[in-house]
Amino acid sequence: MNTPPSSDPPTRADVERKFVDLLDGLSTRDEVDRWAARWVGADDPGVEDDVVWDGLMLLCGIDMRHGPGEPYLHDCQQISDWLSDFRTSAGIGDLEDT
Repeated sequence: MNTPPSSDPPTRADVERKFVDLLDGLSTRDEVDRWAARWVGADDPGVEDDVVWDGLMLLCGIDMRHGPGEPYLHDCQQISDWLSDFRTSAGIGDLEDT
């Protein structure tokens, strides 16, 4: 049984920040994956915002590779595109350079 995280579910701004931090090199793919997986893997994650959920689903597994020692499954351009799409869905303007 996967228990929900002890903190409140993330907001749209929290998810955007994880995308930005990853693209800016402030967080690793592993850190972002583990953060998102806390909610995605919970039995009752408490996430009621579909936009937030969609963002979490993209971030969970962001550290996956094609194979051992191979490039990441999703490159930085694809992640940047996901961020742009997320911002559009969330009603967030492109406030930061990524």
